[in-house]
Amino acid sequence: MARSQVPVIDLGPWRSGGATARSRIAAQVDEALQAAGFLLVTGHGVDPELPARIREAARGFFRLPAEAKHPYAVRVGGRGWLGPGAEANSYAEGEASPPDLKESWSFAADDPTGTPSVDAEWFRPNTWPAEAPELRPLVTAYLAAMRALSDELLELLAAALTLPRDHFTRHTGHPTWGFNVNWYPGTERVGPPLPGQFRIGAHTDFGTVTVLDREPGAGGLQIHTDADGWQDAPYDPSALTVNIGDLLARWTGDRWRAGRHRVLPPPAHAPAEELVSLVYFYECDPHTRVESLPAPIGRVAHEPVDSHTYLRGKLDAITVN
Repeated sequence: MARSQVPVIDLGPWRSGGATARSRIAAQVDEALQAAGFLLVTGHGVDPELPARIREAARGFFRLPAEAKHPYAVRVGGRGWLGPGAEANSYAEGEASPPDLKESWSFAADDPTGTPSVDAEWFRPNTWPAEAPELRPLVTAYLAAMRALSDELLELLAAALTLPRDHFTRHTGHPTWGFNVNWYPGTERVGPPLPGQFRIGAHTDFGTVTVLDREPGAGGLQIHTDADGWQDAPYDPSALTVNIGDLLARWTGDRWRAGRHRVLPPPAHAPAEELVSLVYFYECDPHTRVESLPAPIGRVAHEPVDSHTYLRGKLDAITVN
């Protein structure tokens, strides 16, 4: 996929550069989010040892026998282990498919707002696997970095639309978020893929921005654009992969497209390939009213939506069991 479709955005010049550099970066971001909905972001300041150590600890848990993991089993949107067959992401697009070939440990927002009905649905305590005690401090540090980075990205995105810096972050004072550690084992664990079965089926994410730390692989991430169809996503070991989700696309009146993507099944030529991805899904404050920006920024005037009614519908759509 051409770099013009998914550019590398260095946050260093964005943070410390002059007006000319910042204007150039903002224009690159606007162009890329219109074309593909994806960016590669460097200069983010996240210690590369942190995701590496999370992967090591998570692999230890995922490789345990199924009976050791079952006590932590939850449904999509819960806090715990999403086992084989729990999700089929293509259902979010209305396409039936076999379940996704992955397992996940799922975390989500857990800092209560004080509103019981909101907290009961969106801010429940996280679960931590006793078999991997080292995960808690590592994930806690990583989540703090992701929250700060996501707000910075939303400020950059506001600038790319020539909006006030806080246009989006004024709605992230007490946001919801999700964080999945996704394990993609080889065929010795999941068996050969069924027709139409992927590690993650084709979909767009549901929130504002998604920040992905991934491993490259033959059965890895693909991005869909109108210009190129499905192509392997570009990879830079120093970069995080960022895409926007449905809520932000609606917010921009479809000026920007939610990044459509999928993860290929284990490849026939490398059936033992095993990958782990760290996926941070950022959203906004519960029950934010998301209204499309008018022309000339926006292209389509969607009906306003309640952010979390919308998110709940999407989470329910991809739930298999």
